[in-house]
Amino acid sequence: MSILIDDPVWPAHDTVWSHLVSDSSYDELHEFAEAHGVPRRAFDFDHYDVPASRYDELVAAGALPVGGKELAVRLQASGLRVPQWRKRQLR
Repeated sequence: MSILIDDPVWPAHDTVWSHLVSDSSYDELHEFAEAHGVPRRAFDFDHYDVPASRYDELVAAGALPVGGKELAVRLQASGLRVPQWRKRQLR
């Protein structure tokens, strides 16, 4: 049971972003995000988008830094990943 965060490399809105996920439950992810001031509006179906400016703080709070590929593999293995086609349907 871990909260994972990948490197902030995803560009948007004049910064780069990380993905914050849980490899066990959405409840764990939402609790961690709420406890550390990550707004619910940053949740995107199976992850939170967090700006680079929050990366070090979230790692210090217990998020495990991993590469993007490992994050994707672990999210998929957890059964919590929402495929892009499904996200498009839900939007």
